Amino acid sequence: MPTASAPASPSLDRLDAPATSGHGFGTLPVFLAGISTILGAIMFLRFGYAVGHVGLLGALGIIFLGHLVTIPTALALAEIATNRKVEGGGEYFIISRSFGTTIGSVIGISLYLSQAISVAFYMIAFAEAFSPLADLIQQHLGVYDPRMISLPATVALLGLMLTKGADLGVRALYVVVATLAASLVLFFLGKPIDGFDPSTVSLTATTANPDPFVLVFAICFPAFTGMTAGVGLSGDLANPRKSIPAGTLAATLVGMVTYVAIVIKLAFSAPPDALAADQLIMAKIALWGPIIPIGLACATLSSAIGSILVAPRTLQALGSDRCLPNERVNAWLARGVGQVNEPRNATLATGAIALVIVALGNVDFVARLISMFFMVTYGSLCAISFLEHFAARPSYRPSFRSRWYVSLFGALMCLFMMFQMDPLFAILALVVMAGLYVFMTHTGQSDRDDLAAMFEGVLTQATRFLHVKLQLRADPTDPEEWRPSIIMVNSRTFDRRAPLEFMRWISFRHGFGTYLHFIKGQLNERSFLEGEEIKARLVQQARLQNSSVYMDTIISPSIISALAQSLQVPGVSGLNNNTVMFEFSVHDPPEVVQEVVTSCLFAASTRMTLLTLRHGDFFFGNRRTLHIWLTWNDSFNANLMILLSYILLGHPDWKHAEIRVFAALPKDQVEQRRERFQQLIAEGRIPISEKNIRFLAVDDRAAYRRLVASLSADADLTVLGFDLAGLRERREEVFLSHPSLKDVLYVHAPHEITID
Repeated sequence: MPTASAPASPSLDRLDAPATSGHGFGTLPVFLAGISTILGAIMFLRFGYAVGHVGLLGALGIIFLGHLVTIPTALALAEIATNRKVEGGGEYFIISRSFGTTIGSVIGISLYLSQAISVAFYMIAFAEAFSPLADLIQQHLGVYDPRMISLPATVALLGLMLTKGADLGVRALYVVVATLAASLVLFFLGKPIDGFDPSTVSLTATTANPDPFVLVFAICFPAFTGMTAGVGLSGDLANPRKSIPAGTLAATLVGMVTYVAIVIKLAFSAPPDALAADQLIMAKIALWGPIIPIGLACATLSSAIGSILVAPRTLQALGSDRCLPNERVNAWLARGVGQVNEPRNATLATGAIALVIVALGNVDFVARLISMFFMVTYGSLCAISFLEHFAARPSYRPSFRSRWYVSLFGALMCLFMMFQMDPLFAILALVVMAGLYVFMTHTGQSDRDDLAAMFEGVLTQATRFLHVKLQLRADPTDPEEWRPSIIMVNSRTFDRRAPLEFMRWISFRHGFGTYLHFIKGQLNERSFLEGEEIKARLVQQARLQNSSVYMDTIISPSIISALAQSLQVPGVSGLNNNTVMFEFSVHDPPEVVQEVVTSCLFAASTRMTLLTLRHGDFFFGNRRTLHIWLTWNDSFNANLMILLSYILLGHPDWKHAEIRVFAALPKDQVEQRRERFQQLIAEGRIPISEKNIRFLAVDDRAAYRRLVASLSADADLTVLGFDLAGLRERREEVFLSHPSLKDVLYVHAPHEITID
């Protein structure tokens, strides 16, 4: 059975799929892309603010909470990446090949927008590194606007990517990361600012009127979102299964250690008020102050390079998978240049988006929403890992394994942190994702429901676990726990509605139903294909009717052999089937009724409850009146007949119906039974009002039949009991009696069912 995580061949599904592994990079570019994005603008501009407003202990708590998201994500990513060949598209490729193309497209589009707008965000931050020169520039030019730096820098970066490609971008990362490392070394070699005594440091000291912890966390969280940046190079790696886990985990751990060291250094180098007031406080602490603006420029530039390398490759993969509604756009974006399949067209599109955002100069609204999309991406990666552990698919054999509880914790933390950071934007992000999913479902290439397909393996494992647990119960036949688990084998499926409708009603909430369409003959290739075709029709019919009945087919030489096979198999609910149902129409020939009687007597050997539905053209009428007739032969049947009727009324089609009970008994038993029924009603064990129970004194069968005909001729459904001795003796007459009644359900219980 196919699942969402078993994709078709990429060579068939993707446009212009590359035949090579791009540039053939190793692990180091993955690490550099990740660490250069992690050690970015937030680290230089906002870590001092964090220590000043929440104290050293609070800043360490922010780092700890941030890594409660990033470490499970990095572990999940490492696990998934070692299970299959990861092609171009990085995180998008992993998600789409695990969750399915529809969900993958939705997350991929939001991920791409996050990456593309991140380019603009980092270039705007890059301009902030020149703020110490703002006065000088204004003196010479008469005006200063950060966009005077950010726009030309963005155009230059875009030009380099278009002309030189990822190869130059990766070489630039070496220079940028080296400069970044030098700035951090000089910062750590620096001394406390003048007049500050490190011995006075307190773990909880903060500035006056500090910002709330949650707000500070939200401001600093983008610092933790860069650890997957290197994954976007997947299509250009020689060995993605090795390089992605190693590079991503290394970048995450190095970034965490560096962050901890920075906040400790800040806390022991300046008072909280100074840390909170000066966003470039690191320049006053460093051994050589100018290195910090230079490091900030390098950090923002390296993050921008990482994003401009990754975003076009995500967009190219989206185009290759035909995720966008326009085929020409898909083909244009999927087209690469050269043997390495450089995504030049996707880079142009990404550059256009970045330039527009940089020109606007204000990305506050977009940045907050984009951070939510990053959280959705990380949560999705953790959820994939968690679900794959429980699906236990043989094809999922990663060489590196995380733990299911770590992945689950990461997914829940992502959701929790989204709402902690900004509930409004969290809801907005989820609404946008849901809207994209609906749009992609109606316009995408696949017509399957990926949300349902995603859980197939998980549900299979959960069902198996529950079946085994139910089988191991101490007393599975406890009559107080009885509920109908009905199986029906029938060849007359498509020329009548009543049997399947009745099973649908019984299986709606309290019961379970299995319907097997009987195909007479020997099992061979022809009959098997016929059975599969009929099964597909049955499943489609059940879907249209919103039925809870499990549909299948059975091929056997005779109805008795089919019963012998089916009555021995376990029920789909995990409980053994305890009820078998038969049916016939008043228009059927006598041979059909004879077959039903023979089948009933055969099935009785299993000590299952026996139900036989006699139906005609009435089709249960208005479904408002349900009559139950109890006689002196129904000592075992009575409670079951009442319980089945009560279950039937639980379906919305019967919600306006009323149960009426007629107890037809010999005169000397009427008062005794009346007292017994009143006691059961008082104890609440029979869900029927006392006014709806009528006691009738009857001493012979003929009088009983006249009463049934006169009182229940207009009932929508009449429930009657029968016993095996009478069925063996009178055979078809048992089910053909009371011809004036409309639809009739005949019930036989092999033992008394307790109503509790």
